Amino acid sequence: MILIADCGSTKIDWCLINNGKVEKQVFTMGMNAVMLTEEEMRSRIAQELVPELGDTTPKIEEVFFYGAGCISAEVCGNVARAIRANIPSAENIEVYSDLLAAARALCGRQPGIACIMGTGSNSCLYDGQGIAANISPLGYILGDEGSGAVLGKLFLGDVLKRQIPAELAAAFLEEYQLDLLTIIRRVYREPQANRFLASVTPFLSKNIAEPAIHDLVFNAFKAFFKRNIQNYEGYADHKVNFIGSIAYYFKDVLAEAAQATGCTIGTIIKSPMEGLVKFHSK
Repeated sequence: MILIADCGSTKIDWCLINNGKVEKQVFTMGMNAVMLTEEEMRSRIAQELVPELGDTTPKIEEVFFYGAGCISAEVCGNVARAIRANIPSAENIEVYSDLLAAARALCGRQPGIACIMGTGSNSCLYDGQGIAANISPLGYILGDEGSGAVLGKLFLGDVLKRQIPAELAAAFLEEYQLDLLTIIRRVYREPQANRFLASVTPFLSKNIAEPAIHDLVFNAFKAFFKRNIQNYEGYADHKVNFIGSIAYYFKDVLAEAAQATGCTIGTIIKSPMEGLVKFHSK
């Protein structure tokens, strides 16, 4: 049996595969491997995953873990040891970044450009085996173009600086029960500002026909292509593939921005798990 994990900061999607078929799927609390110790991860896996796997745990032979924060050999080693402590039957445990998960889910074993566009954004040039090149996303303050956090940041700034039609801005503030002081507090004084910023994107999606909102999203996506994709050698020869909720729900505007920057959209999916199951079943 093979256990695959798609780990984000919010949740972990665990999929148990037997002869190429999904035997069981379990969701547990998310974790960022950079932020937790090996002991903390070991404890979470023991408390949340192992009871759900039950008597199938000793049958697991391989584990492929793709996670947020898995950016160094040290961090990946911590994750691997935390898993091995709970699943000692696994002869092979491999830990990779969530970006490689996106590349494998989107491109399989073929070269291409793979992108994540959810709360944050990221991209890579994938050679069919591994990540050949990566333009650092830099986070929502310095980068993360096109991400939910950046769309939210731009929109809230436009609302407060009266760049959005007054009636539309008033409707937004009422629907989300926000005012200037609350927004300032949530962004500058409370933790996880990126999640708060991204939380307003459903309003953008619902009102995408409004010119001011369409232009904001369109220009943010153009910035993603210009500041990231166009830096990859031979980018015009590859389709640009996306994974994540922002890419999925704003796919029409994303396609417009791609065309405007000389890029070609390929596959767009919400979650990598289906593609990862196919990848590891072959």
